Amino acid sequence: MEPFQDCKELFALLSEYLDEELPAGACEQIRSHISGCPPCIEFVDSLKRSVELLHEYRNAEAPAPLPESQREQLRAAYRRMLSARPP
Repeated sequence: MEPFQDCKELFALLSEYLDEELPAGACEQIRSHISGCPPCIEFVDSLKRSVELLHEYRNAEAPAPLPESQREQLRAAYRRMLSARPP
């Protein structure tokens, strides 16, 4: 695999890189590029944190459904908003 010409080429492979689905040589090239590229460091760190937050969210307990009275209040507010909109 040839070295990356720009960050866009690297971005296209980041998901596979983070999931450890790329060959060792490609991973080494990505690590080498990232280590010397501040925008890529920032992007990869942000992407890793997003994945962590997603995993935390998935493991969180789902909120309880709204009671029917509150759902009706929301529907009524929605209908009022629609009727106030110009045609």
